[in-house]
Amino acid sequence: MRVVADTNTVVSAFLWGGPPAAVLEAARAGRITLLSSAPLLDELADVLGRDKFASRIRQVGSPLAAMVSNYRALVTLVEPLPMAPASRDPDDDAVLACALAAQADLIVTRDRDLLTLGTFRQIRIVSSREALSAFPEQLPSP
Repeated sequence: MRVVADTNTVVSAFLWGGPPAAVLEAARAGRITLLSSAPLLDELADVLGRDKFASRIRQVGSPLAAMVSNYRALVTLVEPLPMAPASRDPDDDAVLACALAAQADLIVTRDRDLLTLGTFRQIRIVSSREALSAFPEQLPSP
């Protein structure tokens, strides 16, 4: 299964755990293929670098650069496809463009604007909790 995680999902995974962290763990375990793009990685670094997260990052004990680097190592990068604006937020368009280029099965997000869409060009848009129920339980047999 090919999955694009919105930046809000990745930030939640790193800073609070729970279902968003389980999405990343599914990628580490090889149950899904996690895809991203340079614009989404840039956004991740920008968001994690915001003052409002500084205290939480210290509590977690993982430097911002390490979080971004570890995520970069986990994902397969794709080049986003040019597309006409499809959402109210340009940042959401970056997620949609990445998912199109990745030929993703799912977009995992907490963003209400994206969740309201439900699907985008046959790509399901779901919460991390919903995504976990869609992932394969184990690796396919050889």
